[in-house]
Amino acid sequence: MHRKAVDRVRSVEASTTRDETWQRESRPIDHDQTSDAAHSSLEAARVRGAVATLTDVQRQAVELTYFGGYTHTEVATLLDVPLGTAKTRIRDGLISLRDLMGVGA
Repeated sequence: MHRKAVDRVRSVEASTTRDETWQRESRPIDHDQTSDAAHSSLEAARVRGAVATLTDVQRQAVELTYFGGYTHTEVATLLDVPLGTAKTRIRDGLISLRDLMGVGA
């Protein structure tokens, strides 16, 4: 009878230890917001640096389109250039940014 009681106590202890270990190891890992903020800040600085290398007309067109939220037609009107010219400036600027940022490489 004594051995059965000891086995039962050990079994309960082992079960409790297993449950505690499982709960500790399956707990969701806290998300590191500091790391994300640092990464975003570095990426933003990289984009600003790349945008700064564009020609003035390309930079204006890209900033109006992507940072200002204007359509190609609105950009052409704001810059007082033909629509095709605005589209070309935007496209050329984006190609330059793509190459500078190493996207798709």
